[in-house]
Amino acid sequence: MLPFKDNIPTDRFPVVTVIIIAINIAVFLYEMTLSTANQMDDFLIKYGMTPYEITHGVSLVPRGFPVYMTLITCMFLHGGWLHIGGNMLYLWIFGNNIEDSMGRFRFVIFYLGCGLIASFGQIIVDSASPVPTIGASGAIAGVLGAYLLLYPRAKVTTLVILVVFITIVQLPAVIVLLFWFLLQLFYGLAGLGAGAGDGVAYFAHIGGFVAGLLTIKLFTLGKRKVHIKRGYI
Repeated sequence: MLPFKDNIPTDRFPVVTVIIIAINIAVFLYEMTLSTANQMDDFLIKYGMTPYEITHGVSLVPRGFPVYMTLITCMFLHGGWLHIGGNMLYLWIFGNNIEDSMGRFRFVIFYLGCGLIASFGQIIVDSASPVPTIGASGAIAGVLGAYLLLYPRAKVTTLVILVVFITIVQLPAVIVLLFWFLLQLFYGLAGLGAGAGDGVAYFAHIGGFVAGLLTIKLFTLGKRKVHIKRGYI
């Protein structure tokens, strides 16, 4: 399933969401200017989050900043057009409403906090890995978890592909987001059982999603109920 849009309007323009998307795109376009694969690899290794480095407090490559900063910088790196395209699509669809629900400053803290928890979710299950983890998907997973709790009955326009059957339908957010989460859980556990994964940090996705689900009420404390009058929550 590939979502395209939801049916929940926002009261304010999602400035922070747009800025985060712009930063991610700008960094990715810079990656595309790197002339060789080695330069690209060096860049991603330098700014990606490597579990072994975090758990041992050492830097395996030269850096001009503390290795723990990679817990933040890794959120703005992507490995290809599909990677960044999918992530930014999900952030645009669901991030604007979460930003609207808590305000801009809180959303910055919420987004980065979910990204940090997501990284630690991956570190816990693969603490000795020397492979850098990159991508905004852990932080965005937190947005998805928050959206599931706030707007489970929202309608999400979704492309559904079942073998040769392709259609566009409106589905409740609870179905779209739970389907996404269960896929992460299935592939994550399957990778553990097989002793090797497919290169996707599924437990970062799981950690971020659970973080968003558990903390969204804290971040919306003191804020008015969002769109109750429209029957969305």
